[in-house]
Amino acid sequence: MSQSEHQSIRTWTHRIGIWEGISYLLLLFVAMPLKYWYNQPDAVRIMGSAHGLLFVMFLVALLFGCNTKAFRFSAALKAFALSLIPFGTFFLTLHKSVD
Repeated sequence: MSQSEHQSIRTWTHRIGIWEGISYLLLLFVAMPLKYWYNQPDAVRIMGSAHGLLFVMFLVALLFGCNTKAFRFSAALKAFALSLIPFGTFFLTLHKSVD
C-alpha cells in the first residue's frame, strides 16, 4: 500500500475514534442519568446500540490498519486500551498516537 493509502486508513481510524468517544460520553453522562434518575431506559438502549456499533467499527478499523501495516500492532493495542477509558479516544486522536 502507498503512503497516502496508509494515511487514509489512519484518518478514518481517528474519525471513527472521535465518534466512538462521543458516543461513550453520551452513554455515560446523558443516557445513564436519564435511565436512573428519570426512569428512561430507552435512552441507554438506543445510545448503547449506537456506541456498540461505533466501538466495533473502531476495532475493525484498528485490525484493518494493523493488517495493512498502516500502523504497528503496539499502537493499535494502545488505541484499544484508550478506547476503554472515558475521554481516551480523544487523547488518542488529539495526539495522533496511532501513527
